[in-house]
Amino acid sequence: MRYVSTRGGTPPVGFSDAVAEGLASDGGLLVPETLPDLAPELGGFKGLPYAELCFRFLRRFATDIPDAELRELAARSYSGFERSEVVPVLELTPGIHVMELFHGPTLAFKDIALQLLGNLYARQCAIRGETINVLGATSGDTGAAAIHSMMGRPGSVIVMLYPDGRVSALQERQMACTGASNVHALAVDGSFDGAQAVLKEILGDVAFRTRLRLSAVNSINIARVLAQSVYYLYAWLQLPRDQQAAAEFIVPTGNFGNVLAGWMLQKMGVPIRGFRVATNQNDILHRLFSTGVYSVGEVRPSLAPSMDIQVASNFERFLYYSSGCNADRVKAVMREMASKGVYRFANFDRDTFTSSRCADAEIPGIIRQVHRAFGYVVDPHTACAFKDVDLTRPSVVLATANPAKFPETIRAAIGIEPTHPSLEALKARPLVRRKIVADPAAIRAFIEAHAV
Repeated sequence: MRYVSTRGGTPPVGFSDAVAEGLASDGGLLVPETLPDLAPELGGFKGLPYAELCFRFLRRFATDIPDAELRELAARSYSGFERSEVVPVLELTPGIHVMELFHGPTLAFKDIALQLLGNLYARQCAIRGETINVLGATSGDTGAAAIHSMMGRPGSVIVMLYPDGRVSALQERQMACTGASNVHALAVDGSFDGAQAVLKEILGDVAFRTRLRLSAVNSINIARVLAQSVYYLYAWLQLPRDQQAAAEFIVPTGNFGNVLAGWMLQKMGVPIRGFRVATNQNDILHRLFSTGVYSVGEVRPSLAPSMDIQVASNFERFLYYSSGCNADRVKAVMREMASKGVYRFANFDRDTFTSSRCADAEIPGIIRQVHRAFGYVVDPHTACAFKDVDLTRPSVVLATANPAKFPETIRAAIGIEPTHPSLEALKARPLVRRKIVADPAAIRAFIEAHAV
């Protein structure tokens, strides 16, 4: 399998090089040159443990890694999860399921892809005899999951940017209380979008990126998206046969990577009915799928901070595939988006996507409603997905974070304060807050000083 840029300006590369590069040198995102047809093999996937299913899926994409080694990487990546299923699928009421994605080390769905990516980076260092410096930007959960996948690994450093004051207190502690010498969590002024823009500018400097062996840990890295496709496949296989083709997946998302992973699986022949993009009040994706207009607005801090995003990077991959892999079309659209902050699609093809928006004021009420109806506690991001759930047709709601990461919101909504031992332990550790301006030159200098 080879990987090409959505903007068509780079030669195709193999899987390991795609993982190492993260962002294509022409500023585009790397994507599989072709998507395999999984339909003939779906029957053979039924009943497989999660790690084995991950291996069977990824072997089509990671063709430069020997099967035995890839199987071991998958097994190691999911051996530390709290639940043996890795992503339990619960039925709350007939036809309505929840896929719990928060049983990894940092209690959020990002662990599922990032535990694997951390092991892929470690393999790269060992095989190539090279060090690696990983750069990321986070609106909350990506940072903690990426850091915990990399901390203490020899030959590696991770630098994570997060918007100062715009992540939850426990999310910040998960990043800034590790004590690991190869971890650098940097609080920057402004929003996640500003931090992500700095990250893309730095990674777009090919000479700097090559010299310092930089890689991107955000969902611009194709390994992240492919690893997330696996949990959609796992959940789909758990559904009753008569619900599989009728089920809609409801996905809390801001950067579009989480829902894109499911959509790509659908394009590989898995008969999923469709996807609902569930946004919070930072609703650029809801506005896009409602009106066909992509219009960047101002980020407003919310009770669901991991979705406080107004520049959805992974939309570029959807645009590439939905335009028939037309890189010239992608370049033209992305240029206009970058220069004007808006793009009006003529005859926008929504494919099988619908969307919804959840205002901040609605989140506590939805948490109460779900708790009363099902005896189930959801975090603020998952609450956005439960808005207007249709109980008359099969649905799978993606539960993206453990409620214990947002105790104040849960307590205010239902009078219960959820806890988790790993989070309680964080409260006793010293918080190391490092502030830095969201300026490419300042962050380049920091990376230079701390790279391995």
